[in-house]
Amino acid sequence: MPAGVSWTSYLKMFAASLLAMCAGAEVVHRYYRPDLTIPEIPPKPGELKTELLGLKERQQEPQNSTLPRTL
Repeated sequence: MPAGVSWTSYLKMFAASLLAMCAGAEVVHRYYRPDLTIPEIPPKPGELKTELLGLKERQQEPQNSTLPRTL
């Protein structure tokens, strides 16, 4: 094996890396919660609006801001 590593060590590290990659992807997927529905008619340019649903659920109380909101 490369770098003089035994097959068992190589396979253990490969399995651990694969597990960590899948776990990280699952965490990101749950945080952003993508909208997996596909509309029949695609939205016009500038019409599509996205938001972080995972973040929206975590913020139960409204934000109090002294600064005026601008677009």
